[in-house]
Amino acid sequence: MDPETFVSLDLDVRHHFDEFRLEVRATVGRGLTALVGPSGSGKTTLLNILAGLLRPNAGTVRLDGDVLTDTSARRFVRPDRRAIGIVFQEPRLFPHLTVKHNLLYGRWFRRAGGSGPSPDGVIDLLKLGALLSRRPAHLSGGEKQRVALGRALLSRPKWLLLDEPLASVDRAHREEILPYLDRIRAEYALPAIYVTHTWPEVSDRADHVLDLRNGRLEFSGPATGRQG
Repeated sequence: MDPETFVSLDLDVRHHFDEFRLEVRATVGRGLTALVGPSGSGKTTLLNILAGLLRPNAGTVRLDGDVLTDTSARRFVRPDRRAIGIVFQEPRLFPHLTVKHNLLYGRWFRRAGGSGPSPDGVIDLLKLGALLSRRPAHLSGGEKQRVALGRALLSRPKWLLLDEPLASVDRAHREEILPYLDRIRAEYALPAIYVTHTWPEVSDRADHVLDLRNGRLEFSGPATGRQG
């Protein structure tokens, strides 16, 4: 995958519910962007807006210049047409399908004409070959998240959104999964936004940081400029 092909994700959105107000304006580019902040700061809400799972009250979302959301123009591209892959806190695998068929489900959402990894490439990269005939009930937490990553990659996204993908696994499995994220970056040069409330989890991997507090950005810039 050519990293020069994918340039930027531009967002200028506002959303509110109950007492909470989210107001974010930012541009992120190639590499890994860490979206950090305490619980309740709006990280998952923002990610859902980017993925098209939530329509903001006002604002725009553009991916490499293509308008995905524009409330003033009443434009809203549905999630499966956004060329954005997402991995949630919980793997959300289909319990009745094998690992192989959970992986292949991602191919239903491939963007037309898009390049990207093959099933064999993803299986090899994430070391899933020995798991293909199993069902999710017989997988560890770390194995489930590797399958969820693989399914997202097989949709051939332009961007990858990771919503606290290690929150549901124990420390041992976190250390197991992080190297796979490094492999994905090295192999596919796929831009990603990684949501976490634990900065050390990504401090040595992130290129950029969006530090969200109470619905607003406290810091936006290179990871080297973010302290603590």
